[in-house]
Amino acid sequence: MKNTFIIVVCILTSILVQGQEIENKVPKRIYTTQSIGANKAPEIDGFIKEDIWSLVEWQGDFIERSPDENTPPTQQTKFKILYDDKNLYIAFRVLDTEPDKIVKRLSRRDGFEGDYMEIHFDSYHDFRTAFSFTVTAAGVKGDEAISENGNNFDESWNPIWYTKTNIDLEGWTAELKIPLSQLRFGKSEEQIWGLQVMRRLFREEERSLWQRIPKDAPGWVSEFGELHGLLNLKPQKQIEIQPFLLAQYDTYPKEDGNPFRDGDDFSINGGLDAKIGITNDLTLDLTVNPDFGQVEADPAAISLDGFEIFFREQRPFFVENKNIYDFEFADNQDNLFFSRRIGRQPQGYPNLSNVEFGDVPINTTILGAAKFSGKTKNGLSIGILESVTAKEYAEIKGGDKKRKELVEPLTNYFVGRLQKDFNERNSFIGGIFTATNRKIEGNLDFLREKAYTGGIDFKHQWKDRKYYAEGNMILSHVQGSKEAITLTQESLTHLFQRVDASHVSVDPNRTSLTGTGGKIEAGKAGSGNWNYSGGFIWRSPELELNDIGFLRQADEIKQYADLNYKILKPFGNFRDIRSNFGQFSTYDFDGNYNRLQFRWSTYGEFKNNWWTDIGFMYKPRIYSNTTLRGGPRFRFSDEYINWWFFGTDSRKKVRFRFGYIISQAKQNHFGFYKVEAGITYQPTNALNISISPEYSRNPNKTQYVNEKSFNGDARYITGEIDNRTFSTSIRINYAINPNLSIQYYAEPFISKANYTNFNQIADPVASDLNDRYQLYTDDQISYDGTTYHVDENRNGTTDYSFRNPDFAYVQFRSNLVLRWEYIPGSEIFLVWSQGNTGFGDPEDGLGESLNKEILQETPDNTYLIKATFRYVF
Repeated sequence: MKNTFIIVVCILTSILVQGQEIENKVPKRIYTTQSIGANKAPEIDGFIKEDIWSLVEWQGDFIERSPDENTPPTQQTKFKILYDDKNLYIAFRVLDTEPDKIVKRLSRRDGFEGDYMEIHFDSYHDFRTAFSFTVTAAGVKGDEAISENGNNFDESWNPIWYTKTNIDLEGWTAELKIPLSQLRFGKSEEQIWGLQVMRRLFREEERSLWQRIPKDAPGWVSEFGELHGLLNLKPQKQIEIQPFLLAQYDTYPKEDGNPFRDGDDFSINGGLDAKIGITNDLTLDLTVNPDFGQVEADPAAISLDGFEIFFREQRPFFVENKNIYDFEFADNQDNLFFSRRIGRQPQGYPNLSNVEFGDVPINTTILGAAKFSGKTKNGLSIGILESVTAKEYAEIKGGDKKRKELVEPLTNYFVGRLQKDFNERNSFIGGIFTATNRKIEGNLDFLREKAYTGGIDFKHQWKDRKYYAEGNMILSHVQGSKEAITLTQESLTHLFQRVDASHVSVDPNRTSLTGTGGKIEAGKAGSGNWNYSGGFIWRSPELELNDIGFLRQADEIKQYADLNYKILKPFGNFRDIRSNFGQFSTYDFDGNYNRLQFRWSTYGEFKNNWWTDIGFMYKPRIYSNTTLRGGPRFRFSDEYINWWFFGTDSRKKVRFRFGYIISQAKQNHFGFYKVEAGITYQPTNALNISISPEYSRNPNKTQYVNEKSFNGDARYITGEIDNRTFSTSIRINYAINPNLSIQYYAEPFISKANYTNFNQIADPVASDLNDRYQLYTDDQISYDGTTYHVDENRNGTTDYSFRNPDFAYVQFRSNLVLRWEYIPGSEIFLVWSQGNTGFGDPEDGLGESLNKEILQETPDNTYLIKATFRYVF
């Protein structure tokens, strides 16, 4: 603890000392636009032929950003900007002395393939957020909402705008028309926006900028130039309504006797999305009975440690403007708002007799949801989300009887988020409040009835944003029945029943829990080759966020420090080199020193655009409060990890990548070995094919199996596991034109595990692995084909038993999607989804499991057509 304290103190001291340095700022460039007044707007055809463009001068003099920052680019670029009461008009003249070498790759929207131009508008002029519009030489659109000063680019933002391109003897040209209703800005007589224009010259893998941003700059949006001349813009109160209609047909193997598995189902559904501009900078989004049928399925995964697996949000309504509601209070995925809780799989399951069959909904129905979000001229960011999910019933049939059983209650979710900029936009302070309220009925007393969280966060930056201090503090409070709160205390996130914990214990009479958490961090973010940061994180034992947030584990105090180095100019054979050294240690609230870890990694990109990533990690101290699932604290042996990945030039028609991870603990306690590869083939500008196989092996001599009792004492049973997993993702993308594409995705996934050498934990924190557990001898344990029986005292009578934990999980999922944007903002989807999931024989090899459970089985099929139409008023 003393050493880690010294590290953090040194980092904080150096911040204060180096914060006194005086450094030169890059001058801000200014582009002054002009209104076209009553003149006719230019036709968006890509030719820049109208006289109206002569109202403003071309602006050029771009500077190279990469690979060789602050040098003249290989080819120059020019642009113009005009506007009227409704739209912005942008013209790009992308000069190229070898126009026959311009790369025109087709892709879906947001593909960012080939040569392209980007323009970014910081219309709030808050130096943190911006709107990005991209057009490729092939005419493919891309658009992103930028936040966190360039640390987050949200591709889910899909505004309505128009563009065309053309290739000529001087290079290529593009024209854009961007409705002002798609942007957000305050009301003032003259608008001043942040502005950046960027070009990608594909064949050189070169990027050049209108406004120079050094590689050691502390951010992206904060370094933009400025757009002037926007006078008397009228507020654009955007109103968009998008109804949808969906028809779905499902086929699956018929199951004899099961009335819910008769071979096929058909359904028709409809709903409505709406976007209403309350003011020009505040928007209300509504959805009624949303459908997410065209969303790609989650990748398959197995959790041996028992914790919930985090899957990213993919539903468009929740992904768009997600950054406004985020409150990542600690590290990893811990967040006060995890939108996948809304519409989750029902948490209850019906009680079925031997002659009954049940049909449980896959997801909870979202009756409606609304988001009110935006940012005012004075720097107040607002995000409010309200959603209601329906009661869900399992339908049960058996013989001539029918009944329903409640599996998910009527639930209301609320999120409120505020942030206020001040100190010339160099600082902000914010807050969040979330609420989950369930109407508990029937047999759902095991669910929490109410859950509330609140938090405040801040960030202060100084010395042109090169140095910063940030932090947050949060509070959670959950209420429910005695059963619900007891289950919360005993869950893997909390484990109050731990036998060696003196600071927590299960109270079966409690009906509420209140916990806290937070983070304090400071560091250097820009200027020079070196950056660094350090801080502390805490999660109290009672902290609970999983009703509308995500929390993996409570009861932890963490210290961390990071040191980063990067080159600012190409060096030798390298275009780019970045290195990181990191360290962290953890404690629990009982004062136990649980973990110490050191990490070093380096990423290098060569001048031929190949890349490599290598690293090493050492964990000299690993204690876990969760491994024995409520048992005593357990010690793992010291662990060493190394990895190496490399890849070829991503622009080539054939490119590949390969890498491995090797983890090995002392005394062969456990390990992790993973090999992954990928190859992509681009035979034409319109067709892209890729395959990415992975194979991993995860042995462990003390994998948790079960807890039993013998003569009143607990027995924590573990075994030696050999877990092997193979998966392959296959993608085929074919773009017929910028608005019509076909995508195919498939992933077979096989994971099998065999257990041997069963044992009971003896001294869980012994320094020698062999003293931590005691193997069962042949005269103590026997196997009857499904169950292991233990005669611990060898008296001929079984003292306790446990089922064979071997498993083989096999899954196949695929999606074939045709997407046609027949007019801007309106789409038709044709989708074919196929897949099956099964449990094979653990004694079979991976290939045999693939053959039996996937290739020889009849899959489930889903066919759907979805049509949307976007009305703009």
